[in-house]
Amino acid sequence: MILKLEEFDFELPEKLIAQTPLEDRTASRLLALNKDDGTIEDRTFSDIIKYFDKGDVLVLNDTKVLPARLYGVKEDTGAKIEMLLLTPLEGGYEVLIRPARKVKEGTKIVFGNGELIAECTATFDEGIRHMKLHHEGILENVLDALGEMPLPPYIKERLEDKDRYQTVYAKETGSAAAPTAGLHFTDELLDEIEASGVKIVYITLHVGLGTFRPVSAETIEDHKMHSEYYLITGETADILNEAKSAGKRIISVGTTSTRTLETVMRDHGAFKAASGFTDIFIYPGFRYQAVDTLITNFHLPKSSLVMLVSAFSSREKILDAYQHAVEKGYRFFSFGDAMIIHGGKKDGNTL
Repeated sequence: MILKLEEFDFELPEKLIAQTPLEDRTASRLLALNKDDGTIEDRTFSDIIKYFDKGDVLVLNDTKVLPARLYGVKEDTGAKIEMLLLTPLEGGYEVLIRPARKVKEGTKIVFGNGELIAECTATFDEGIRHMKLHHEGILENVLDALGEMPLPPYIKERLEDKDRYQTVYAKETGSAAAPTAGLHFTDELLDEIEASGVKIVYITLHVGLGTFRPVSAETIEDHKMHSEYYLITGETADILNEAKSAGKRIISVGTTSTRTLETVMRDHGAFKAASGFTDIFIYPGFRYQAVDTLITNFHLPKSSLVMLVSAFSSREKILDAYQHAVEKGYRFFSFGDAMIIHGGKKDGNTL
């Protein structure tokens, strides 16, 4: 089956692109899609617990976003440079530079009053550079003082509260973007979910360059995903395996958790303690082995994320659901509303 990029396109009015987060995280709307028959329910995110059963496992990505967008000047000319930290390297970082033509090997960029100096050690295509970072003290503290949250380019409004681009359970620093499906949860809602008998576990996937790069290949099988670091502990793996054995559902929050779980299951045939880099590309034709229910946001047209959710149900059902969301005025993308894709005979606890 040859799939074309245009098959994952849809019309989206610009007014539906959410520019700011809601004051109450759980007040987002929730579109519930049955992946088997395509039926849709319009709910509020606080209703999410109604789609869970006792013994199910909710999987959250506990990555923490660095305030990784920095604005500095070239040491020699004073030219303005924007730098986005992407992936930690031994002795430095892979970064995205704009304008890239001004940064060559050996170029030094000064941030703030010299609290951070980045020295280019290697150059690559599409604005990618390897930089050695010179600073005093802990890098995370330096970035807190100098950096901005790396909001996607479709968000034009300034974010007043950096914490609103973090999940409430963010812990492991290293992402260049938030796992946005998790932004809808509050500590109170998680407590309520756990009290209902649902187990909550955490994995880590540091969101990197792939989030910022659109699919450009006309035939999607030709698209190359970038690698992102993931980690799953033995304790989490044991809980997931027990749930699978008992016929309970694995409920994945976000495409990042999904990619991690499916990578481990693909590579090992079961959940197990594992870490490394994954470039798994999930699109229709992929056979899900790990995830039973998926909670996610609404994604960009022709993106790898639309392809991932299409593989979980079908392209036709997902595009129909997206059309419904547009007609009903749902908010799209990072600060937008959510959807839960469920189905199968185990889903008997819906509203």
